[in-house]
Amino acid sequence: QVQLVESGGGLVQAGGSLILSCAASGRIFSFHAMGWFRQAPGKEREFVAASISGVWSATTTHYADFVKGRFIFSRDNAKNTVSLQMYSLKPEDTAVYYCAASTVVGTTKKASDYNYWGQGTQVTVSS
Repeated sequence: QVQLVESGGGLVQAGGSLILSCAASGRIFSFHAMGWFRQAPGKEREFVAASISGVWSATTTHYADFVKGRFIFSRDNAKNTVSLQMYSLKPEDTAVYYCAASTVVGTTKKASDYNYWGQGTQVTVSS
């Protein structure tokens, strides 16, 4: 069994920054992808950023367009951790942020591809 535990959420004013962290533990073999999704009230869960191993290509980092230039994703394979540095936060970034990992070959940015999820951490950005 694999557990993902997030930390680092909170309340911040618009323009501020936060750092989210996620640690994986348990029977970890190989994650083909590990990253972050978010879900705002009344909205579907959406992709934020992740490190994804291609079927025939190297591992690359992907970002949602709405966070490019503001968020920085990092992954430490040796420690099975990922982090998300969030800068220039906007009220529309308010959501529960979930750490996710996948052992599925060919994982994409779709939430349904990920088979392990953290419990989520709330990020609230006030205007």
